[in-house]
Amino acid sequence: MTNPRGDVDPVLTAYFNSGSFRRLAESSQRSYTHDYKILLNFLDQRQTSWLEATSRDIEDYEDWRRRAKENPNPIGGSKWIRELAALQRLYRWAQQEKLIDASPIRTVEIRRRDGSRGQTAAATAHDVRASDAKWLTPRMARLWRDVGLLGLRRDGTLDDSFRGRNGDRNAAFADLLFDSGLRRTEGASLLSIEVPPADGKSQFLWGRVGVAAAKYRSGRPFPVSSATVARMRAYQQTGRTDAVRSAREAGRYDAVPDKLVVKRIRGTARATTVEWTGEQQGGSVREMRLDQLSVAERMRLFRESDDGMEPMWFWLADSGLPFHSHSWEDVFASASKRCAKVIGDGAPYCTPHMARHSFALIMLVALHHALDIRYGLSVEQRRDYELLYGNPWRMVKDLLGHKSEETTRNIYLAPVRDVQIQTLLEGEWHQGLEFLHALAKSSALVQDVPRG
Repeated sequence: MTNPRGDVDPVLTAYFNSGSFRRLAESSQRSYTHDYKILLNFLDQRQTSWLEATSRDIEDYEDWRRRAKENPNPIGGSKWIRELAALQRLYRWAQQEKLIDASPIRTVEIRRRDGSRGQTAAATAHDVRASDAKWLTPRMARLWRDVGLLGLRRDGTLDDSFRGRNGDRNAAFADLLFDSGLRRTEGASLLSIEVPPADGKSQFLWGRVGVAAAKYRSGRPFPVSSATVARMRAYQQTGRTDAVRSAREAGRYDAVPDKLVVKRIRGTARATTVEWTGEQQGGSVREMRLDQLSVAERMRLFRESDDGMEPMWFWLADSGLPFHSHSWEDVFASASKRCAKVIGDGAPYCTPHMARHSFALIMLVALHHALDIRYGLSVEQRRDYELLYGNPWRMVKDLLGHKSEETTRNIYLAPVRDVQIQTLLEGEWHQGLEFLHALAKSSALVQDVPRG
């Protein structure tokens, strides 16, 4: 990596080649690299090397990043906490390599829920809070999808002035995130062979996130409704097929460098093996578990059929080539802008991660409802049930692929952090997701369709 003056920084290059950095998910590597560039530019204005930065420099950097009038793009507290995690990782590595005596990121000791002690950054913002709304009820999510992605009016009729493209693809992807709780990159990197097959019976089907494609290597099964699978299959047979045909006619697949041509796929859903050849292999065959394929490798996978070459990456751009994970942010932002234009006040907005937030909240409510109401459990019976099957918080943690239950409680489910769910669910007006709709009325964090 180069410094702001264009000189190669050998220390940063070593860091980017280290296990500490390379173990990160590719999306995190991209985000962290961007964060480091901003810090380097700030320190360069002070004629200070990042290895010479002090705690005061970091505090001044936070002030500039978040509050300075001369900064055209100040960030909020939540984003600063994420950037601080990137800086902590960099300076922790430098300290371990004995390049610095101490990290300029000040830390304080914390006590975890299990009683153990750890360290966390002390330079965290006091006004960190969630954005104005990070959760959508199911009906608000449908309104956002229909208006923003499919070009409908609020009353459900088609808006002839809508000029958006790929509505079938975009709506299917959004539904996938809301159904499954997958992270953006996890959902974006699905292969065509990983879309769950419909059985014509089940309301929900199960897919699987590959270990190497998941953040923290948290490979796991994920749920998706049969309706969403049907929408994904419809896209596969229409918009995706048209994009592939166009790419073949234009010779785009022939021009793809270093593509991996799959020769055979064998094994079970949990232990699928892929065999491929590539230019770098000189025609020799390489074999790897599907679970171990990185996002970058997945983008290079192609299959030969009677009709010609085709990417195995499920979501394709108009060019017929894989649609990049980060491009979904632009799709969601455009949809939210359209909703604001068409609906006005109270219009929904959404990001890929907000779909994941919403899934977590919906699943928590549904699981508590199942335990407390559907099965009519007493407090004692509920405790026995949880010992056998697990508690809702832990179930949601596993579905999201979190490292700890504390992350699930403190970050994703803030609207109910101070709510005693067990008590709230006892009232007769709480039936299923009606609790969530009621919660939306009392929490500015949850978006819901206004009711007259």
